[in-house]
Amino acid sequence: MVGPVNIIVGSHVWIEDPGVAWIDGEVVKISGEEVHVQTTNGKTVVAKIANVFPKDTEALPGGVDDMTKLSYLHEPGVLNNLAMRYELNEIYTYTGNILIAVNPFQRLPHLYDTHMMEQYKGAGFGELSPHVFAIAEVAYRAMINEGKSNSILVSGESGAGKTETTKMLMRYLAYLGGRSGVEGRTVEQQVLESNPVLEAFGNAKTLRNNNSSRFGKFVELQFDKSGRISGAAVRTYLLERSRVCQISDPERNYHCFYLLCAAPPEEREKFKLGDPKSFHYLNQSKCYKLDGVDDTEEYLATRRAMDVVGISEEEQDAIFRVVASILHLGNVEFAKGKEIDSSVLKDDKSRFHLDATAELLRCDAKSLEDALIKRVMVTPEEVITRTLDPDSATGSRDALAKTIYSRLFDWLVDKINNSIGQDPNSKTIIGVLDIYGFESFKINSFEQFCINFTNEKLQQHFNQHVFKMEQEDYTKEEINWSYIEFVDNKDVLELIEKKPGGVIALLDEACMFPKSTHETFAQKLYQTFKNSKRFTKPKLSRTSFAISHYAGEVTYQADLFLDKNKDYVVAEHQDLLIASSCTFVAGLFPRLAEETSSKTKFSSIGSRFKLQLQSLMETLNQTEPHYIRCVKPNNVLKPAIFENVNVIQQLRCGGVLEAIRISCAGYPTKRTFYEFLNRFGVLAPEVLEGNYDDKVACKMLLDKIGLKGFELGKTKVFLRAGQMAELDARRAEVLGNAARKIQMQIRTYIAQKEFRALRGAAIVLQSNCRGKLACNLYEEMRRQAAAVKIEKSFRRHVARESYLRIRHSAIAVQTALRGMVARNEFRFRKRMKAATIIQARLRSHLAYSYYKKLQKAALASQCGWRSRVARKELRTLKMAARDTGALREAKDKLEKRVEELTWRLQLEKRQRTDLEEAKAQEYAKQQEALQAMRLQVEEANAAVIREREAARKAIEEAPPVIKETPVLVEDTEKINSLTSEVEALKASLQSERQAAEDLRKAFSEAEARNSELATELENATRKADQLHESVQRLEEKLSNSESEIQVLRQQALAISPTSRTMATRSKTMLLPRTPENGNLLNGETKTTPDMALAVREPESEEKPQKYLNEKQQENQDILVKCISQNLGYAGGKPVAACVIYKSLLHWRSFEVERTNVFDRIIQTIASAIEVPDNNEVLAYWLSNSATLLLLLQRTLKATGAASLTPQRRRTSSASLFGRMQQGLRASPQSPGLSFLNRQGLSKLDDLRQVEAKYPALLFKQQLTAFLEKIYGMIRDNLKKEISPLLGLCIQAPRTSRASLVKGRAQANAVAQQALIAHWQSIRKSLNAYLNLMKVNNAPPFLVRKVFTQIFSFINVQLFNSLLLRRECCSFSNGEYVKAGLAELEQWCAEATDEYAGSAWDELRHIRQAVGFLVIHQKPKKTLDEITRELCPVLSIQQLYRISTMYWDDKYGTHSVSSDVIANMRVMMTEDSNNAVSSSFLLDDDSSIPFTVEDISKSMQQVDVNDIEPPQLIRENSGFGFLLTRKEGSAS
Repeated sequence: MVGPVNIIVGSHVWIEDPGVAWIDGEVVKISGEEVHVQTTNGKTVVAKIANVFPKDTEALPGGVDDMTKLSYLHEPGVLNNLAMRYELNEIYTYTGNILIAVNPFQRLPHLYDTHMMEQYKGAGFGELSPHVFAIAEVAYRAMINEGKSNSILVSGESGAGKTETTKMLMRYLAYLGGRSGVEGRTVEQQVLESNPVLEAFGNAKTLRNNNSSRFGKFVELQFDKSGRISGAAVRTYLLERSRVCQISDPERNYHCFYLLCAAPPEEREKFKLGDPKSFHYLNQSKCYKLDGVDDTEEYLATRRAMDVVGISEEEQDAIFRVVASILHLGNVEFAKGKEIDSSVLKDDKSRFHLDATAELLRCDAKSLEDALIKRVMVTPEEVITRTLDPDSATGSRDALAKTIYSRLFDWLVDKINNSIGQDPNSKTIIGVLDIYGFESFKINSFEQFCINFTNEKLQQHFNQHVFKMEQEDYTKEEINWSYIEFVDNKDVLELIEKKPGGVIALLDEACMFPKSTHETFAQKLYQTFKNSKRFTKPKLSRTSFAISHYAGEVTYQADLFLDKNKDYVVAEHQDLLIASSCTFVAGLFPRLAEETSSKTKFSSIGSRFKLQLQSLMETLNQTEPHYIRCVKPNNVLKPAIFENVNVIQQLRCGGVLEAIRISCAGYPTKRTFYEFLNRFGVLAPEVLEGNYDDKVACKMLLDKIGLKGFELGKTKVFLRAGQMAELDARRAEVLGNAARKIQMQIRTYIAQKEFRALRGAAIVLQSNCRGKLACNLYEEMRRQAAAVKIEKSFRRHVARESYLRIRHSAIAVQTALRGMVARNEFRFRKRMKAATIIQARLRSHLAYSYYKKLQKAALASQCGWRSRVARKELRTLKMAARDTGALREAKDKLEKRVEELTWRLQLEKRQRTDLEEAKAQEYAKQQEALQAMRLQVEEANAAVIREREAARKAIEEAPPVIKETPVLVEDTEKINSLTSEVEALKASLQSERQAAEDLRKAFSEAEARNSELATELENATRKADQLHESVQRLEEKLSNSESEIQVLRQQALAISPTSRTMATRSKTMLLPRTPENGNLLNGETKTTPDMALAVREPESEEKPQKYLNEKQQENQDILVKCISQNLGYAGGKPVAACVIYKSLLHWRSFEVERTNVFDRIIQTIASAIEVPDNNEVLAYWLSNSATLLLLLQRTLKATGAASLTPQRRRTSSASLFGRMQQGLRASPQSPGLSFLNRQGLSKLDDLRQVEAKYPALLFKQQLTAFLEKIYGMIRDNLKKEISPLLGLCIQAPRTSRASLVKGRAQANAVAQQALIAHWQSIRKSLNAYLNLMKVNNAPPFLVRKVFTQIFSFINVQLFNSLLLRRECCSFSNGEYVKAGLAELEQWCAEATDEYAGSAWDELRHIRQAVGFLVIHQKPKKTLDEITRELCPVLSIQQLYRISTMYWDDKYGTHSVSSDVIANMRVMMTEDSNNAVSSSFLLDDDSSIPFTVEDISKSMQQVDVNDIEPPQLIRENSGFGFLLTRKEGSAS
C-alpha cells in the first residue's frame, strides 16, 4: 500500500499511532514530503506524506459489509470498518469472498438458530448480511451444482473462535445434508465430541495462548450423490513432534502429560508418577499449571470424552500407560562407559525409570536398555554390534519418545474416525481446515519455523485464490489486466524448501553429520543465502537468522534446530515394541516389509513436516477453497473491547492485508457505473444532462478530468490505487466552489431582504398620506349622491300611485266579461255528458248478454272433458292402492315372524337359565355330601390313631408277664374292627367319587348342549336382525310409495274439484290419517282382499328388498353425478351442499350403521380438487364444504342412544303396528311432519337433532379435513403468487442517472411510480382472490382468515428481509415501503371489515419498522420513546438490528444516539441471561386458524327449503322431496 500524493491542507487522513495503530485527523500543514496532522485526540503529529492515507468522510456510520466496497481499500480503512461493525455487534464482514469473523465473546443465539439457517438456505452469496452460513451455503451449492469437492479454511490464533466457527459450519452443513449419526447423535456432534481428546493430546501452552493447537485438523464431511451426509473423517497434519522432548520457558508440553500427573492418587501410583517437576520432559520450563484450569478435572473430563468416542476402559489404561512410559523414558540418563564411545545408565534413578518404562510398555528391561545404547550393523561378512556415546544414546531416547507419541496420536485419530463412520463410496466432500496461525515471538525456534513455513504455503494457496478471483472479476468485466503484477511469496518458499539448497535441506544435511553444530549450521545458512532479499543476518548474533515472511520479518534462533530436527527411525526400537506383551503397544508398531532390515534409517522432522504439508496442499488443490479468517479482538477475552494493535497484527498474520495488497496491485477500487456517476457526476454536469449510456458517460467524465490508467468494464469502473483519492480531491474542490457560490447567493439574498424592508416602510408612509386625502374627497362625493337619491325616490312614489289606479279599473272590466263566457261553456258540456252516459249503458247490456251465452257453452264442454280424465285417473289410483296393500301385508307377516322368533329366544333363555340353576343346586348337594364323607374319614382316622396311642400306653404301663396276652387280644380286636370301618368308609368314598364323576359327565354334556343352544340362539338373533333390516327396507319402500301416491293425489285434486271425494276414498283405503297430526284412525289398518293375496305370494319378501336397493343405488348415482358438476348458487347459497344435505336427511343416511354414500361424496370432492392451482374449483368447494359442515354441525349429535343394539331399539315399540306408526312418523314425507313441507328447513334450531351413527360422524370428520385442506391450498396459492412481488417491493428502485440533474422530487416521483407498480400487482392479486371468493359465496369468516394470514405472511417476509439486508434499512427505502403499505391499507378499506377483518393489524411489525426509518431527528429520541411510542411491538433485538443497520441515503442524518445503542445492548444481555429468546426474525404461521365450532358460530343460518334442484334431479321422481311447495303444487 503506497501512500497517496494528492493530500492537501484540510484533508481528513489516517496516520500511524503506537497506541491505537491508526488514528484519524486533519491535515493542517504540508512541508515538502512531510505533513502536519491535527489528530482527534488533540495532538499534532508530523509524518511523511507516503505514510498518510486518506479517510472517507462519507463512509456509512455502520461500515460496509464487504470491504471491497470501501472507497479507500487500505489498512486503516479495513481496521476502522471492522471496529465500527464490531461496535454494532456485526461480527461478520466480507472481503470479496473471504469472511472475516471477529469473536464477540458473548452469546448471540439469534445468529445461529434454525430460522436464520432457513433464510440463508438457497440465498445467493452477498444477497444477505455476511455470515458463516453464507460461506457454507456457497460451498454446498458449488458441490451440488458442479460435482466438485470444496474446502473451507478456517484460520486464526487460538481464542479467535475457530472451533465455534467450525461447529457452526458443520451444523449448517448437517442442516443441509440432513443425516443423523449413531444413537441419535449427528455427525457434527460426533466430530465435536472428539475435540476434548484431540486437544488433550495435541494442544499445549505457548507464549501467546494457553490452549494452542500444535497440529492441523482437516474435517471431511462426506456426501452422497443426492447431497446427503454419508460420513465424516478427521485428518490431522503436521503434529509438532519435537515438543515431546524439547520445550522453551514459559511454554508447556502437551496437556496429557500434566493431566496424568494430576490424576487421582491410585492412578498415579499405578503409573509410578509424581510431581511434574521431577520429569525431564516437563521441567525444562517453569510453567506447570495454567490459571483457571484444574488438571484433575480436565483429566476426568478427558476420560469421559474417551468414553463418548468409543475408547474402552482397557484402551484408556493402555493409552495413559504409554503416556506415563514417555515421561519415565525422559528421565533415563546416560554416562560414559568403560570403553571409548560407549555409554551406560548414569545411576540408580535412571535404572528405576528404565525399569518403570519397560514395565509400562510390557517389554524386557534389558532389551530396552540395549535398544537405547547399542546399534547392530549388518555387513556382508558379519553382524557388528556397537555401543553409542551418551549424546547419541540421549538422541536415541528422544527419538523413541517422539516416535511412540506420534504413533499414539495417529491411533487416537483413527479410533475417532472409526467411531464417526466413513463412506468409502463418497465422491464429493466439504472439508473444514482448522490449523495453527502465523507465530512471531521474541524467541523463535524450530517449532515457529515449521509453523510459519506451513502458513507461507497456505498463504501461497490463498494468494493464488485471491489472484484467481481478481482474474475472474477482470475477465468477467472484459478489461485489460495482463500487465498487472501480483505479489507472490514463491521466493520465500524456495528459500525454505528448495532441494538442494533450501533451509530444510541444509538442516537435514547438518543433522546427518555427527560433528555438525548449530554454529556451523548458521554459518552455512549465511553463506548460502547472503544474496537473498528474504534472508538477513542479525548483526549481534552468530546463530540467529531472519526471514521476511508475508506477515513480517521473524528472527529465528538456530541453537536447538539440529536437536529438534533429528528423528531417527531405529530398527531396534521397532523390534522392541513389536515384541511387547501389550497388544495395544505392539499394535502401534505394525511390522512393515521395508523395516525388516536392522539398519538405522535417518529421518528428520523437517522433511516429514514438508511431506505432510505437501499432502495437505494436494488435498486442498483438489477442492474449491473458501476462506474464513477468525480474529480475536482483545486478549482479555471480554466483549465490546476492540484492540486495534492486536487486530491489525492478526490481519497481517491471517493474510487479509496481503489480499488487500494483491487487490491494490490491480484495481482496488471498483464502482458500478451508477455509483460512480452518482458520486462524481458533479465533476461534469454537462455529461449527465446529455442522453448518454452510463458507460459512455463514465468515459466522457474520466476523459474530461484527464485521469489515466483506469479501465471500464461491462458494468463497473476500475480505478488504480490513489485514483479514488484524486477524484475525491477534485470532487471536494468542486463542492467547495459550489459551497462558496451558495454562500454568495445567501449573502445577496440577505442584502436584498434588508433593502426590500426599507422600501416597504417608505411605501407604507406614502400610502397613509394619500389615504387621508382620499377619505376627505370620498365624504363630499357621498353627500352629493345622497341628495340625488332622495329626489329619485319621491318622483318614483308619485308615478306609482297613478299607475295603480288605472290598473285596478281595467281588471274589474275584464273579470265581468270572462265570467259570462265561462257560464255558457259549462251549460253546453253538461248536456254532452248526459248523452254519452246513455249510449254507454246500452252498449254494455248488449255485450254482457253475448258473453253469458259463450260462458255457459264453455262450462258444459269443460265438465264433460274433466269427468273423462278423472275416471281414467281413478282407475290408476285403484291399481296403486292394491300394490301398497300387498306391501303392508308382507310387512305384517314379517313382523309376526319376528315376534314369534323373539318369543322362542326368550323361552330358550329361560330354559337354559333353569337348567343352569338345577345343575348348580345338584353340584352343591354333591359337594356337601363329599365334604361330609371326608369329615367322617378324618374322624375315623383320628379314632384309629387315638386307639393305637391308648394301646401303646397300656402296653407300656402293664406288667410285662401277667397281662401281656389279654392286652394283645383286645388290641387285635379293636384293630380289626377299626380296619373294617376304614374299609367301609373307603368303599363309601369310592361310591361318592363315582357319583361325582357321573355328575361331572352330566355337567359337561349340559355345557355342550348349552353351547349348541347358544349357537342356535346366535343364529336366530342374526336371522332376526336380517328380518328387521328387511322390515326397515320395506318401510322405506312404503314411504317412497306413499310419497308418490301423495304427489299423484295432489295432481288429481288440481285437475278437478269433483275428484276430491275419490281421493279421500282412496286415501282411507290405504291408510286413514288426519292431515293435521298423521295419527291412525281406530288403531288398525284396513286391507283389501287384493292386498291379502299379494302378501301370500312366495316372492313377496325378496322383491321389495331388491327393488329398494336398486332404487337407492340409482338415486345415489344420480346425486354423485349431479354434484360432480358446478351447480352454482341460489340466493347466495351453494346448491350442491343443500342438495346433499336434504338427500342424506331424507334417506336417513345419518342413522344407518353401514352405507357407502358418504365415501362416494368424499371421493367426488377429492377428485374435484386434484388440481391445486385451479382456484375457481377450490373456492367453489370451499363454499360448499363450509355450508355442508355447518348443516351437519347443527343437525348431527353423537349420544349414548346411538350405540344401542338393534334388539333394544326394536323393543322400544310395543307392537308391530306401533313400530310401523313410528317409522311412518319419522319419514320426512309423511303428513306427520307436514311442517317440513310447509315451512322447510328455514329454522334449523327448530329441527330435531339426528342421533348420528359412526359413518355419519366419520363423514363429518372427513369433510372437516377437506375444508382445512382446501383453505390451506387457497392460502398457499396466494402466497406463491405474491412471493416474487414481495422480493421486488422490499427494496426501492435506484434513481436513474438523468434524475441526478433533474432534481430529487422528480426522481422520487419516478421511483415511487416504479415501486407502486409492484404493490399494485399485489393489490390486483388480492382483488382477484377476493372477487373469486365473493362470486363463490365463500363464508366471510373464512375469507377474513385467509387475508389475515396473507397479511401476516407479507409482514414476515418484508420484516425479515429488512433485517437481513442492510441496503433496505435506508431512509428512502422506508419512504417507498411506506407508500406501498398505504396501497394495502387502501385495499383493506375497500374490502371492508367483512372480508379484510384485522388483516391491516397483521402488518404492525413492518409498519412500525418503516415508521422508525422515516422519522427525523432519530438521535434525539430516547429508548423509552422508541420502545413505548414509536415501536412498542418490536423487541429490543429487532430495534437494535434496525438501529445499527440504518443509513440515511437522502439527507445524510444519523441513527439513534450511542447512549440508546448502549442501553439496548444492556437489555439484550439481560434477556440472554434470563433465557429469553433473542431471535430477531419472525416466523410464518401456516396453521389452520379456525375450528368447526368457529364456523358454526360465525356463519349465518342456511335455509335449504327454497333451493331449486338442478334439472337432472328435477326430472327424476325419486327426488320429489327436493321440490319446493310451489313446484309440487304446480306439478
